[in-house]
Amino acid sequence: MQPVIRLDAICKRFGARVALDRVTLEVPAGVVFALLGENGAGKTTAIRIMLGLVEADAGRVEVLGRSSAAEGLEIRRRVGYVPEHPTLYDWMTVAEIGWFTAGFYGNGFWTEYCRLVAQFGLNESQRIQELSKGMRAKVALALAMAHQPELLILDEPTSGLDPGVRREFLESIADLAAAGQTVFLASHQIAEVERVADIVAILAQGRLLLCDRLDDLKARVCQVTLTLAEEATPLPELGGAVLVAQRRGRHIQLLLRDGSAQRLAALAQDDAVVALDVRPASLEAIVLACVQADRDHGIAVPATEAETP
Repeated sequence: MQPVIRLDAICKRFGARVALDRVTLEVPAGVVFALLGENGAGKTTAIRIMLGLVEADAGRVEVLGRSSAAEGLEIRRRVGYVPEHPTLYDWMTVAEIGWFTAGFYGNGFWTEYCRLVAQFGLNESQRIQELSKGMRAKVALALAMAHQPELLILDEPTSGLDPGVRREFLESIADLAAAGQTVFLASHQIAEVERVADIVAILAQGRLLLCDRLDDLKARVCQVTLTLAEEATPLPELGGAVLVAQRRGRHIQLLLRDGSAQRLAALAQDDAVVALDVRPASLEAIVLACVQADRDHGIAVPATEAETP
């Protein structure tokens, strides 16, 4: 099956600043794909290139089988997009902005918009300027979804929302995914993304550090805590790649990728090891480890292409 989004060695500079550095990834259909990274990592630039709003310096981007560089307008017609700061006409009511937007789309937009407005608990007669930030986000989402797009792109959609509205917004994303919608979500809110994402990718300073299915990633990375008998004892062989490690005297805490279960079990019986605890790593711990490794060594967990279901 053809990927919904394909980025092939994308590069983009703004003056001396490198926004994207040879980024390659694919987004299969019917998943929630989360692009994670700190502010300034290159997430919004990648989205704008995908939508044909910005031209890449090198590489090729395809969205829904079309070239972003040559067919940006057609892509934007078929995609639902919610930017971090949606531009809404404050003087319009919730109903009026839907009616106005319906003029740019075919039949069915208005009916679906009204359904979404009711689903989100919005008041059709209320003016945009009177809405809370959470309610404005819901209006933007309804406008993006009303033409029933093949792909929904969300750029920091929960930024500035209170926890209750955030949770409700994420639940709506989970509902979309359950219905087979493809969602591309750019965020720095790692804990929230962990609740809804099928595939995660990590950007840092324009470089792709990792791209993998969340379930596979968490199954392959564990948090290991060791207490050694002697402070001078070197770190034992663990049979995998140590992503990051902290040592305080006899105590060592580390993240291990693709560790050997047999080797870890044997360590528990080793006289040099007083205590051993192995548990699954959180997505937040994995992301921080990748970013820290990249800062320290310029090397992170190798990016892998997530398989299309």
